[in-house]
Amino acid sequence: MSGPRVQVAVVMRRERLDNPWQSHRWALHAVELDDSPAQPPTLLQDDDRCQLWRHAGLSVALHRQDAEGYYLNLTTPAPCWFVMWRVDEEPQDGHEPLARPQIVTLSYHDAGRWLDAQEAVEQVPAAPATLQWLAEFTEAHYVPEEKKRKRPVSFVPLQDRFGQPASVSTDKARKGGGHG
Repeated sequence: MSGPRVQVAVVMRRERLDNPWQSHRWALHAVELDDSPAQPPTLLQDDDRCQLWRHAGLSVALHRQDAEGYYLNLTTPAPCWFVMWRVDEEPQDGHEPLARPQIVTLSYHDAGRWLDAQEAVEQVPAAPATLQWLAEFTEAHYVPEEKKRKRPVSFVPLQDRFGQPASVSTDKARKGGGHG
């Protein structure tokens, strides 16, 4: 079950590179609050150095079970939107293959899972109004986990920092310890 949601548009930037092996690269340019319906990508800018493509109609829902991921985002020096995107396999509508946003989130946990899956994930700063909305939701639903004392494991043999067997003795003074 999802909580509150907002509609956004994602702007992707195609930059031309002066590189014989790679003619261009895609990058996340912006995430904007926008309640327009889903529609085909719109070319906003096209010059000799870059293109800007706008993808409208993406929905971002907040989920109670991900409140910790929102909290982690809010407590960083630069809270942000995370966008997971992929490039089309084939050209579409007479254009080169486009980078298309797949999912937009404000959760560190979501972004981490996508990165672990080796997806393309980028971030852009979130606007103060978005952060206020996220903070209100997080404050209402985030409950920090109680820290449990970790007990020593008695059946695991001791090892030094190099992985060699180690022992603990209380009956001898250590060399160079200055005792005695």
